[in-house]
Amino acid sequence: MTDSLLKELASSLGTPSYVYDEDVFLQRVQLVKKEFGDKVGICFSIKANPFLLGSLPECFNKIEVCSPGELTICEKTNTDMKKIIFSGVNKTMPDVERAMDDGVGTFTAESLMHVDLINQSACKRNIRVPVLLRLTGGSQFGMDEADLLNIIKNRDDYKGIEIVGIHYFTGTQKRKPAAIVKELDLVEQFAEKVKSELDFEIKRVEYGTGLAVDYFNAEADALEAERLKGVSEKIRELGEKVELTIEMGRFFAAPCGYYFTKVIDVKTNCGINYAICDGGLNQLKYDGQIQGMQIPVITHLKADENTKSGEEQPWTLCGSLCTTADVLARNVSFNALEQNDILVFHRTGAYSVMEGMAVFLSREMPKIALYSQKDGLRVIRDFICSDKFNTPDLNI
Repeated sequence: MTDSLLKELASSLGTPSYVYDEDVFLQRVQLVKKEFGDKVGICFSIKANPFLLGSLPECFNKIEVCSPGELTICEKTNTDMKKIIFSGVNKTMPDVERAMDDGVGTFTAESLMHVDLINQSACKRNIRVPVLLRLTGGSQFGMDEADLLNIIKNRDDYKGIEIVGIHYFTGTQKRKPAAIVKELDLVEQFAEKVKSELDFEIKRVEYGTGLAVDYFNAEADALEAERLKGVSEKIRELGEKVELTIEMGRFFAAPCGYYFTKVIDVKTNCGINYAICDGGLNQLKYDGQIQGMQIPVITHLKADENTKSGEEQPWTLCGSLCTTADVLARNVSFNALEQNDILVFHRTGAYSVMEGMAVFLSREMPKIALYSQKDGLRVIRDFICSDKFNTPDLNI
């Protein structure tokens, strides 16, 4: 986005606010699809940014949903339930039954309890549902290989389940393509083992690459494109053998987001220039950012264009919270930073709006908007006050 467009959006929305550029999102999706080819499906994990759900490109053939709240968002946006993979480590019977009644396309099972819950719910409805068994990567998620083999071995005992494949995801921000290739080799070896030992074919694989996003590098787009190319050959190869779906959230959404915050106060303490903003770490979060030590791309929009310019000075950008941890960036150089100037933080399209300490100090939550050249600016969530109590006795 140009500075003039950013200024126009800031003026329309107020601060703090988020804008997600649907055109940039589509460009990233098309890049991934081009690298992986037509035989590999793509899945958007909406925990990265559920606000994009209502405008997902058609080329997404799957949507990963991990909670009852995310399922509610899907209901409200009239999402095609057949595309949903209902995942998540914490599933209850009401969760499973609700998803089943909604007609979601696929369930994942991360434990023996999940298998039982899904099976019982399906049998009660006299239906059979597709299930992906999640193979653990050594964390609390998924199940050991021995458990998966045992479930597959005894698959005839589960009348309400059709085991269609496996789900595998070990973590995010993987910078080396070799690590992803190694995991795909592991998945392929497991499928071969199931075939040879149990005479059962793994038809589908849902795999989360965890491809890394570069938040603090001016060459981020090029680095990420190179990383994508580094795994595409192996992904295409596996896609020839099974129905492969690549699940990502961060890699798809990160580049499309902008966070707008206003400078409320400026001062110098002990020789350090501080700018106090109306946002803060309760709303803005970059993976790998600690105490504001790394500098993301930030656009400085002047409130008064007639302000005389001078030498650039280093600034420490702080939010509105009563904690010394609320530092957005340190030693950022600006020319004549003043009250009411707007700072726009780039590459905030994934997780940032969802991972912050949203209600700390009972601050209002940011306005959320979508933008595209075709449709312009559309507000999809207004400011939300977090100081309301549903307790009549308190009268507040």
